[in-house]
Amino acid sequence: MRIALFSDIHANLPAFEALLADLDKRQADAVYCLGDLVGYNVWPNEVIAQIRKRGIATLAGNHDLKPKKIITTPQSLTEPGKSHAYHLIDDENRKYLAALPAHIRLEFNPPGGPLNMVLAHGSTRSVDEYVLEDLDEDYVLEMMEEANADILCVGHSHKPYHRVITTSNQKFKHVINIGSAGKPKDGNPDACYVILTLNEASTVLDKNSIEAAFIRVPYDVEKAAAAIEKSPLPDEFADRLRRAY
Repeated sequence: MRIALFSDIHANLPAFEALLADLDKRQADAVYCLGDLVGYNVWPNEVIAQIRKRGIATLAGNHDLKPKKIITTPQSLTEPGKSHAYHLIDDENRKYLAALPAHIRLEFNPPGGPLNMVLAHGSTRSVDEYVLEDLDEDYVLEMMEEANADILCVGHSHKPYHRVITTSNQKFKHVINIGSAGKPKDGNPDACYVILTLNEASTVLDKNSIEAAFIRVPYDVEKAAAAIEKSPLPDEFADRLRRAY
């Protein structure tokens, strides 16, 4: 089974359209979004429309939770500042974002025994927590045991990696940060997503039986950056897209 995972689009429609076009060619069996559809750019409604049109199961990211705290006024649509991105979201899409779940849990039953996968935006404990590649191993294992997760897929940091941790009983836990579809921070401005492959040989006893392929998709970065610079959003957001930091 080929599972496509992406996260942190951040209202970057050119990046998301390029990602979707690439994804359509790969014919994944399932597609999940780990949140942060909005923030930092000017196309939140268009991005949400694509997610809903395709029926993609989606989590709430920390930025997706912000619109319900912001009251939209006509003046706020032209006020400069970071919050401008949230004022652009229409009422229907605000309701959609507010109803998104915190986690998605999937259970697979290959011959080698059950595999439990948990999808979270930040971590299983908090939407704002960063699960970085060098996070303390014992802490990560404790969190995964708490969540009953053999595979933990997260976003939020915008820095992709696949980390395999060996437990005391010689089983293998997989932590996969799927990077960012619309605002990478790893020095590569291309959109990023993951194809996770599971099959009948997948098991916690073989660290190579679970494969995560990181797909990078070039897109018109300048179009996305220019849209920011023409809006009341801070110009620094455009620079971050160009430099991917």
